[in-house]
Amino acid sequence: MKTTRSLIAILGAAIPLGAAMTGPVRVEGGQVAGFPGREASIAVFKGIPFAAPPVGKLRWRAPEPAVPWQGVRKAAEFGTSCIQNIVTERKPWTYEFMTHNAVGEDCLYLNVWTPAKSAGERLPVFFWIHGGGNTEGSAAVPVYDGEGLAKKGLVVVTINYRLGVLGFFTHPELTRESGVHASGNYGLLDQIAALHWVHENIAAFGGDPGRVTVAGQSAGAGAAHNLTASPLAKDLFQRAIEESGSSVASGPAGSRALADQEQDGVKFAAAKGAVSLAALRAMSWEEIVAPVSAAAPGGTAAPFRFGVVVDGYSLPASVAEIFAQGRQNDVPELTGCNRGEGGATPHPEIAADAFRNQARERYGDLADEFLRLYPASGDEQARTAQNESSWDQERVAMYLWAMNRARTARTKAYTYFWDHALPGPDMEKYGAFHTSEVPYVLNSLGMSGRPFAEADRGIAAMMSSYWANFAATGDPNGKGLPYWPAVSEKLGSTLELGDKPGSIPVAGSPTKQKLFERYFASAAAQGSGARPR
Repeated sequence: MKTTRSLIAILGAAIPLGAAMTGPVRVEGGQVAGFPGREASIAVFKGIPFAAPPVGKLRWRAPEPAVPWQGVRKAAEFGTSCIQNIVTERKPWTYEFMTHNAVGEDCLYLNVWTPAKSAGERLPVFFWIHGGGNTEGSAAVPVYDGEGLAKKGLVVVTINYRLGVLGFFTHPELTRESGVHASGNYGLLDQIAALHWVHENIAAFGGDPGRVTVAGQSAGAGAAHNLTASPLAKDLFQRAIEESGSSVASGPAGSRALADQEQDGVKFAAAKGAVSLAALRAMSWEEIVAPVSAAAPGGTAAPFRFGVVVDGYSLPASVAEIFAQGRQNDVPELTGCNRGEGGATPHPEIAADAFRNQARERYGDLADEFLRLYPASGDEQARTAQNESSWDQERVAMYLWAMNRARTARTKAYTYFWDHALPGPDMEKYGAFHTSEVPYVLNSLGMSGRPFAEADRGIAAMMSSYWANFAATGDPNGKGLPYWPAVSEKLGSTLELGDKPGSIPVAGSPTKQKLFERYFASAAAQGSGARPR
């Protein structure tokens, strides 16, 4: 690999300097005027409505077209974020990873960063879907700033979508009134509506509606998977990136049936004292999101949680089933996982007895073999085994996802393992934690106050170049980058990204890989419905 300084020189700004277009630009609904970014070579348009406010009678309905406006709308501020609890930080996620602006139901806005000097340049489009467990997050999160990636020659779009009970509520009355015999998945329908907006309007910003990459991390990765499975998103995108969201052990949308979650909707309405759907819609959003619990087996109480469901409309079946049937939107995919996920931490604290007990409970008949491969005769050895087994298990689960995908896909898949610890006062504690790759991928280190060094800037140049190449061509490889083989080119391997990029085995040995392959094929793993930890 070249030195960090050489990487920055080779992989730096990929577009010629000069002022980008700031408008006014005509889109569905009216005209918008943008403004120069931190550098004049990038124009920024914030807070563009892509759908009507989902309020009143439009609450819990599929998104409607944006309400037209008169004159030129100044697109200088982020739109309101969707309803969520605002938290300044939640370690390891610090300020730059969190939502900070106002929240409200009128939240269906998107943002555009473009390096184009004029319409018609037909640049590739990068469509980013935020994470946050479908309960929080926003296109206004600082680290999602699109300028750094736009400097690589992409038109970057970030979007909001409805969250929590306002984004995924299901109820038999909603299903009956929908006209498509489905309810819930309103957040997914928002994402599809935003993709339609891109398809119809992005050329005015210099983007190519025929070269759109949907990308996201965590819940955003799940959303990208859902879009590959949704017939409503057909032909709206040509590539997909899923960061921390691909595993053979659990599909991003899960497999919960609509009818099951509808019953939770009935219980939720009763807990709110609402005798009808109209009564629920008449409540303020504050009343709707106020915590209530449902009686759970054993006499305990559990909070209601509404998520993505197999509704027979936006998702005809689970993502895994759609792929098994060969009915997916077959596009090249790039996906990966992080060193600090799946139970691994820089300093695990598990004791030997606890590790062995955990192994016997989790692996059943395979436990003796597991403990031979990952011995834990003492606490220190157990802590080493905890990390090594977690890394192997995560990578094998991702690899098996890619192999299952290959049974029906004609397109390539690329996988990675991110290992670079995000610098800062908690670096030793959290390492390469969940989400830590995002500022490098989006080339947005400047949106964080962390003490980044030249090595970090080199890694960001590398990561964002891989992502930009993939968005442009469906292949991440390019000049100055270590070669990244597709899964089909180098079986049993993945690309380690971060401090020492290069191909590595998905597990510490072929025997360990086979162990996890048998585990994931076992009835216990399949029946759990969740990625083992």
